[in-house]
Amino acid sequence: MIRFLVIFPITIIAIIVAISLYLQPHDLDSCNEQVGTTAPCLPVDAIVAVSGGDTNARTDEAIRVYKNGWSKTLIFSGAALDKSGPSNAAVMQARAISQGVPASAILIDELSETTKQNAENTKNIFDAHNIKTIILVTSGYHQKRASLEFNKRAPGVTTYNHPVDTDQDWSFWWWTSPHGWTLAITELFKIVLFYFGVSQ
Repeated sequence: MIRFLVIFPITIIAIIVAISLYLQPHDLDSCNEQVGTTAPCLPVDAIVAVSGGDTNARTDEAIRVYKNGWSKTLIFSGAALDKSGPSNAAVMQARAISQGVPASAILIDELSETTKQNAENTKNIFDAHNIKTIILVTSGYHQKRASLEFNKRAPGVTTYNHPVDTDQDWSFWWWTSPHGWTLAITELFKIVLFYFGVSQ
């Protein structure tokens, strides 16, 4: 019994840590927010933020990375949930402009409704603007799957992961709420589907 009481919490902690590390790879973590002279801390051709979940948090993080000098180009990707209104990408663009980003520095994809489409449609933008390196910004729980899709759909583009640390859906404490576990398990399931050739 005592052995169980020791092993069980250790196992749960290990599972939580493993899920956290797997779902939210952070390629720029070693850079300490600073642009450097060697990979992965070099400036990139574009910063890409995809909509969904806490879109405002994703947008604001992409803007912050842009203002820190990591790139001269922002790309926002996402269709409108409400087809009678503007696309998510257009709303993200307007938010960036309101925070001082020049309109000329922003490219948008207004058609994508899934992560797979985010990758496919931004690939067209990459090709049109000779973009070879990107920083991909999304929520922590979504980062791994998004990077898998971008690496598959845009194989000639180097993708660096940069998850949002905390948004309204995800934080360090995700495992303390049913919603956090739902997001984590759902993403793991979708990643399994990805490896079976079923993208979402």
